Amino acid sequence: MKQTEVDPFADEALPELAPVRPGEDLDWPRIAAYLRENLPRDVFDAAGSFEVLQFPNGSANLTYLIRFGESELVLRRPPFGALAPGAHDMKREYRVLSQLWQVFDAAPRAYLFCDNHAVGGADFFVMERRRGEVIRGVIPPTMRHHRDIGRRIGMALVDRIAEFHTLDPEPVDLGGLGRPDGFVARQLRGWKQRWDLVADDRYHADMSAVHARLEDSRPEPQRISLVHNDLKLDNCLFDPADPDRVTAFFDWDMTTLGDPLIDIGTLLNYWPDPADTEDTRRFSYDGMDRMGLPSRAAVTQRYASRSGLDLANIGWYEAFALWKSGTVVQQLHHRWKVGDSTDPRMETVADGLPRLIHNATRLLDSLGRSS
Repeated sequence: MKQTEVDPFADEALPELAPVRPGEDLDWPRIAAYLRENLPRDVFDAAGSFEVLQFPNGSANLTYLIRFGESELVLRRPPFGALAPGAHDMKREYRVLSQLWQVFDAAPRAYLFCDNHAVGGADFFVMERRRGEVIRGVIPPTMRHHRDIGRRIGMALVDRIAEFHTLDPEPVDLGGLGRPDGFVARQLRGWKQRWDLVADDRYHADMSAVHARLEDSRPEPQRISLVHNDLKLDNCLFDPADPDRVTAFFDWDMTTLGDPLIDIGTLLNYWPDPADTEDTRRFSYDGMDRMGLPSRAAVTQRYASRSGLDLANIGWYEAFALWKSGTVVQQLHHRWKVGDSTDPRMETVADGLPRLIHNATRLLDSLGRSS
């Protein structure tokens, strides 16, 4: 599939804000009263009129824009219904974002955590609102005038990830965030348990076979660092005037300490490539292949040069990310199936699961041939 230049009239960017979806409203008067009582006074207009909108493009945690007059904040809470063990950890996300902003300016600052479920129905936290462009399957109109825009945003993201992986967690009290010894083994075990809870019988044998092969070929980490666990193009923010720098990362609820190449495998899982066919394309937004992004090989080479790590075995991490994504989309579909989600996208979100299994298997086969 040949990569083409961006057609600025081919697509329109998805709206970043919308009215709250039916079934996803909270007890807003109670929340407004709680926030007026507990938020630091220097971050919002306590007397301002209260308004709520929703960021509708996420697929799991619920994210709302909270306005008090002219002041804007972001509220995050888990989705409704039964949650997978260890998932949607708002306390962890708050812990990370209440500290990390001091040493990493792509981390929005969190201001308040609430574990009183009488207020929001679940744990939630409130953080600063960052403004800019989220890029999904189309370059936003505000950025289309930049030369070589696709390559620049791709390399900017890789550079920011490499910078993130050099951070020392100790000065900001995040040294105890996770248990890096055995991190990858726990990831494999934990995601297998999550798959088993929502397994589709049609794919259970193949997903289990991929898991077994991942276990048998599990690599040893070259470095221990902070790991975001969900880094991808649409989980970051750009200043439309500066495509060479990512200004924010979002969705920090799975952040821990471990093998940084897990993050690169995740990134490549969501990344298109000019050589992709319908069978080999990754889990990316439609249109990303037309944005002029660098190839997966170029992304890998750039990260290797910035990080100093050996990426010869990156195929294992890509296969793991594909297998993990299979579990994630099945979880999302299961929540829709049992009525815990009203998001219509979740009805068909798992339709690509066979392709994820196929590509994970293909990558593991390739590793076997190269060893």
